[in-house]
Amino acid sequence: MIGSARAVAGPNIALIKYWGNRGDPALRLAANGSISITLDSLWTEVQVTFDESLRADSLRVNDQAADAARLARTHGFLQTIRRFASLECYASVESRTNFPIGAGIASSAAAFAAMAMAAGHAAGLQLELSELSRLARLGSGSACRSIFGGYVEWIAGASDQTSQAEPLFPPNHWELVDLIVLIDEVHKPVGSTEGHALASTSPLQPARLADASRRLDACRRAIRQRDFAALAQVVELDSNMMHAVMLTSTPPLIYWQPATLSVIDRVVRLRQDGAAVCYTIDAGPTVHCLCAPQDADSVSSALAQLKGVQRVLRASPGEGARLVDGAA
Repeated sequence: MIGSARAVAGPNIALIKYWGNRGDPALRLAANGSISITLDSLWTEVQVTFDESLRADSLRVNDQAADAARLARTHGFLQTIRRFASLECYASVESRTNFPIGAGIASSAAAFAAMAMAAGHAAGLQLELSELSRLARLGSGSACRSIFGGYVEWIAGASDQTSQAEPLFPPNHWELVDLIVLIDEVHKPVGSTEGHALASTSPLQPARLADASRRLDACRRAIRQRDFAALAQVVELDSNMMHAVMLTSTPPLIYWQPATLSVIDRVVRLRQDGAAVCYTIDAGPTVHCLCAPQDADSVSSALAQLKGVQRVLRASPGEGARLVDGAA
């Protein structure tokens, strides 16, 4: 055995979304910058072991052998690690998560952030967090943000060396609650990687990108000032713009289900009645409802009663990726 390490990372919810790439798709260079919150209570733990006795890379997810597509994606990521570390041996990867995979909760972000940290350490690489962010991006674009905790911005950059995330504010800067309303817990039919490739086919994508800088500025300012009304306005607009691009891509991507619309409608009504709550939706039917702590219980109860809602998870701003006990 060459080395083994274990790391854990949380998913993140994007307030300003990443959708679409520039240049070489393998580099996952974002078409626009993005801002997110790294979440606590939800986690993915990854153990990576490089072993000279192995004849191929292997991947198990929640104690089940991964399908060919996931294994191929992991193999490609490990190839990058091996190239950086001048290693030639294969690795076994064990991944566990406590939330649904592929349902719109950034499971790939958590997985590749944890894998970057664990594999890098197991391979003997001494990487700064900025380097780990760029490395994680190669596995899943939004994984670059889960390397850091709290409120995080992904600087789109112009190249592999300049496209990385950086922390904006620590988790305790603004203790918002993310109520994650699960509509469907099965893996979405079209993954985010495939979706990003379709973004440029939408006639609305250029307008979305042209306005991205303004939305980023508005989001930063709202977070800095803890201005919930301003945050709600820009976050919902950005989410709607991304899904408008999805709906007008060729072929169109329709992730929403009837219950997704029911949640959106209820959130808007709850806000009109005085609750500090807003919605944002990644690539999937799941609705993330950001709210003030004092409103979390009443909002969660109202949303859980809606037809089609499976369950409501709760998370807050949390830590970034980190090594855990058992790291060699």
